[in-house]
Amino acid sequence: MLDLRFVRDRLDLVEAALKNRGLDAGVIARFEGLDQERRSLLKEIEERKAERNRANDQISLRKKEKTPADDLIDAVREVSAWIKAAEPRLNEVEALERELLAAIPNLPDESVPVGDETANLEVRRVGQIPNFGFAPQNHWELGESLGVLDFPRAVKISGSRFAVLTGPGAALTRALINFMVELHVKEHGYLEVWPPALINSQSLYATGQLPKFAEESFKVEGRDLWLSPTAEVPLTNLLRDEILADEDLPISYVAYAPCFRAEAGAAGRDTRGLIRMHQFDKVELVKFTRPEDSFAALEALTGHAEEVLKRLELPYRTVLLSTGDMGFSSAKTYDLEVWLPGPGVYREISSCSCFTDFQARRAGIRFKRRKGGKTEFVHTLNGSGLAVGRTLAAILENYQREDGSIEIPKALRPGLGGLEAIKRP
Repeated sequence: MLDLRFVRDRLDLVEAALKNRGLDAGVIARFEGLDQERRSLLKEIEERKAERNRANDQISLRKKEKTPADDLIDAVREVSAWIKAAEPRLNEVEALERELLAAIPNLPDESVPVGDETANLEVRRVGQIPNFGFAPQNHWELGESLGVLDFPRAVKISGSRFAVLTGPGAALTRALINFMVELHVKEHGYLEVWPPALINSQSLYATGQLPKFAEESFKVEGRDLWLSPTAEVPLTNLLRDEILADEDLPISYVAYAPCFRAEAGAAGRDTRGLIRMHQFDKVELVKFTRPEDSFAALEALTGHAEEVLKRLELPYRTVLLSTGDMGFSSAKTYDLEVWLPGPGVYREISSCSCFTDFQARRAGIRFKRRKGGKTEFVHTLNGSGLAVGRTLAAILENYQREDGSIEIPKALRPGLGGLEAIKRP
């Protein structure tokens, strides 16, 4: 959430930011109209209260002088009735203002390119795209032929956009999770957390999923509980409504978690395979930093996610998202896109974002400066390190052999008892 006073004072800047995001800037006109009404009402209520106080003083004086005060008493009653009638409208206007404020996305950083997704900027490409001497298959074809992916039985159990992993497929997924978490804990200095998968509405509001993305999440009927759409939510909310010490920062959390999304992407796109699922697994990275450190921390966090791809020797590219392609809460985002030989395209496998104080303001996460004792909002960051199902898909496609078997990346073999390949049964 943006600072209310900042929005009131810099409506022009916020309006320009919304236009750069490709969003309707009409919310600013509505906000400005409500704010003008709020200011007018507040001023008049304060003036009427001052008038009432003066009249009460005069009433007290007349009582001491034992002179009639009926006219002043009637005036006080009239003013009090007006105030009583006006205050609910002031409360309503302030609530509408806060509601509009909650719907305004974060302001993009100045380094973010302006435009829609065509303005996204490729920062770097890493790794060599494999040159097969045969036509590469898609991961779902490979997985089904190897007996490690079962989509028909998943449909029987749960419906579309679900998968069952069996045998080496399940073992490879488990090895990927362990590999990622161990890397981030032992080499990148993150603290491992195992968070709940059911979370409350306040947690989703704090990270910006509510109210905007309610339809994309699974709600538990009759309870204030939702299935977590990403471990970013519970990890960020670990520190909700807390004041941290300056020396506590930075804080870095990593968690493996199952994730659930009711909306699984654009209709007709990536409807097969592991790319867009209602249930999927991720290893998530979350950081809390001082404001002056957050963009440097974004570069570091992005590098930590990239390191997984480097160790697995998967070709990828890093893309700086434009203003029109960033998430609601983000001020700056890098997407990591892994190469998938089957369709012959790069696909997002991680999104690494700096949210500045946008989430912290909603979540009430602050820290106290060691020098001066000033209390400020922290800056929050998060990124996938990595999306497990998409990593599995990338391994199946990039490590496929002409006979349909899959070579196991060297970095994962120790976690699989030395297994070097997945072969047809």
